[in-house]
Amino acid sequence: MGKLTDNAIKGAFARARREQRMVRLADGGWLTLLVLPNGTARWQQRYRYGGKERTVSYGSFAEVSLAEARTRAEKARALLRDGIDPVEQRRADKAEKRRIVENTFGAAAQQWFDFNLPRWKPATSEKVRQYLDKDLLPPLRLRPLANITTQELDDVMKRIEKRGAHNVAKKSRQWCKSIFRYGIAKGMTKDNPADLLGDIADAMPESTNYAHLTFEELPELLRALDRYEGSPLTKGAIWLALWTANRPGITRTLRWSELDLDDALWTIEKGRDGMKRGYAHLTPLPTQAITMLRDLRKISGTFEHVFIGRNDPRQPMSDAAVAKALATMGFKGRQTAHGFRHLVSTALNERGYQADWVERQLAHGDPDKIRGTYNKAAYLEPRRQMMQQWADLLESIQNSGGNVMPLRKESGKRR
Repeated sequence: MGKLTDNAIKGAFARARREQRMVRLADGGWLTLLVLPNGTARWQQRYRYGGKERTVSYGSFAEVSLAEARTRAEKARALLRDGIDPVEQRRADKAEKRRIVENTFGAAAQQWFDFNLPRWKPATSEKVRQYLDKDLLPPLRLRPLANITTQELDDVMKRIEKRGAHNVAKKSRQWCKSIFRYGIAKGMTKDNPADLLGDIADAMPESTNYAHLTFEELPELLRALDRYEGSPLTKGAIWLALWTANRPGITRTLRWSELDLDDALWTIEKGRDGMKRGYAHLTPLPTQAITMLRDLRKISGTFEHVFIGRNDPRQPMSDAAVAKALATMGFKGRQTAHGFRHLVSTALNERGYQADWVERQLAHGDPDKIRGTYNKAAYLEPRRQMMQQWADLLESIQNSGGNVMPLRKESGKRR
């Protein structure tokens, strides 16, 4: 039991001021209170460890009460009984706290990204970087790894799922799990709160066809596109989707280095991010697309991507930009970015073009497995004619004020 009382402590303060010297009060168990003439006091505990006398401090009397000081002193005595030096333990505890504070999710994610970058294909690294910067780092960057809970991570995933990006949430769960595994291996944390995220994830919605207009409804869209006063880059991405029927992820991340405007060709290398199974693909560009791209070069030609991000031109346009533009034009729930592929495919098939040409234009199947005389060019020349005729048809609808054009098969399409 300690010997100090409130009265004894008050008397020590008065004595130290009166005698202008330090007064030492013992509480038992090696705990003492050092009272100074200036009216301050601090807790101290002396002990012997390894044959040497050592001292540990517990802070000022103003901040640490007598009861709390006794509790700390008892913990120190318990450590000594276990053969542990209290001073070394405090240093270890401080180092652990410092490690926890310094080892944030942002630091771990960057180290994990840099470690895996040489192992990833460019397509993978670009997708990981995009998801990190958009969804994971903003809420988690400064959070210590050791303090992040499964519930906190699940809240982040729920925000992603809320906007309908269930595949993004699925990938984010996988990457969070991998980041924490890396952190554990590097001694940055001890637990992986992402391990159980899959057990509490929302069920993936049943796959449905992407919303798209019919050919008869297309004039309405073209009229709205003419009136659209938003970014010319977003407008250009919509037109390019209509002119080429490429996948939305490929279109919005189009790089200037992939374009040969003189040859009217867009070359997508094997392994490109956004291409299903990483297939290579050649996309012929109609003259309308060439004209538009030459105009857009004045806006984004000094950057890597054609359709640059609104907030960061070093990044491609966000995957929500086209959806937002379509909603602004009044087509929310009626037309999606991916739905342009359905619209174009249906229209081309109904106009009598060869199914093989349409399928290759949509990049369905591995081009390396195409046999016959069109193997190398992947039906490039007939597709070039087909897509130019399609672009001309769109232009004629546009120039006619968006009037519905008769849908008819044109002669000479099947060969």
